[in-house]
Amino acid sequence: MSKPQTDAIRIRTTQTNEMEHSSPLYLTSSFCFDDAESMRAAFADETDDNIYSRFSNPNVQEFTDKICALEGAEAGYATASGMSAVFGSFMALLKKGDHLLSCNSIFGSTHTVITKYLPNYGIDTSYVLATATEAEWEAAVTPATKMIYLETPTNPGLDILDVEMIGRVAKKHNIILNVDNCFATPVNQRPIDFGADLVVHSATKWMDGQGRVLGGVVVGKKELIKNIYLFCRSTGPALSPFNAWLLSKSIETLDVRMERHASNALFIAEALENHTAIAKLRYPFLASHPQHAIAKKQMTNGGGIVCFELKGGLEAGKAFLNQLKMLSLTANLGDTRSIASHPASTTHAKLSESERLAVNITPGLIRISVGLEHRDDILADITQALAAI
Repeated sequence: MSKPQTDAIRIRTTQTNEMEHSSPLYLTSSFCFDDAESMRAAFADETDDNIYSRFSNPNVQEFTDKICALEGAEAGYATASGMSAVFGSFMALLKKGDHLLSCNSIFGSTHTVITKYLPNYGIDTSYVLATATEAEWEAAVTPATKMIYLETPTNPGLDILDVEMIGRVAKKHNIILNVDNCFATPVNQRPIDFGADLVVHSATKWMDGQGRVLGGVVVGKKELIKNIYLFCRSTGPALSPFNAWLLSKSIETLDVRMERHASNALFIAEALENHTAIAKLRYPFLASHPQHAIAKKQMTNGGGIVCFELKGGLEAGKAFLNQLKMLSLTANLGDTRSIASHPASTTHAKLSESERLAVNITPGLIRISVGLEHRDDILADITQALAAI
């Protein structure tokens, strides 16, 4: 049996009579049938034949199969974006009267979905601190709790949640455990190994790795994915064949890219940890990280994100960004190019000030997505910007 890293490279669509080495691009909206009976059987879900690219497509399936192999999942469904994967995983499995329990430190758009839109469907929601103990997670469970949702590492504060511990709570109460694994990627962390039932990703980030296309994917238990597939097939958040084709090729280099991202990030974190302009710095594989032991247990490296709080707060944060010469200023992450962002005014701007502070998003917090440039050049740009504020 081959290793997941090999599967990520070798899984592909069936080779055609042209004997192509790289999978072809299936840019088609629909698929043909040899006869009326085979068409009837496909529409009756008696076969897995492709019908329409909103339902399935060979390029999309190849990408999905690769993520399933990397995550150790039974099945999966790819979507047009990370948020459509998150939303689909909620709406396909939750109904009026159900309760969703989430960690409080999550991506801003996910927070909006949970607090603004899920209540419109009669779905109750509540938060638990990302640093909560097992007893605190237990206390937050209600008879109506159907799903626990969490990110680890969290965006952007880099809290590390103990998936195994929360998985015990979920299993005890027969609750679906849904984990956003975007920051770590499946080559660095496999939540299913620690008790997760579902894993969601924004493939736009590290999976693409080059800032080109949008995409999302949710993988996990077969019976859960079937419901998500049926919901998404009807509501339409399908991943385009072209994006899937690009993402599938990117997955072939994910393992080696993340190794470089992480080694660069650790170098940057160690170099800046005691910088005089920085009040606090976080990176999961630094011994100073409060959940360092958990990170070492469930992650193979610390990932590609470094966060730090500038002593000068909001004004220092603005000045720092304005002084950067090489790093890009954009809300994206996971690119070959290093990126600096200010979460309080961008990705988490829709949260109130008290909500941001509750998840450690302070006015001077800077998030660095460490790229693949030479580590000395990344550090030089950051340090010259720090010196100028």
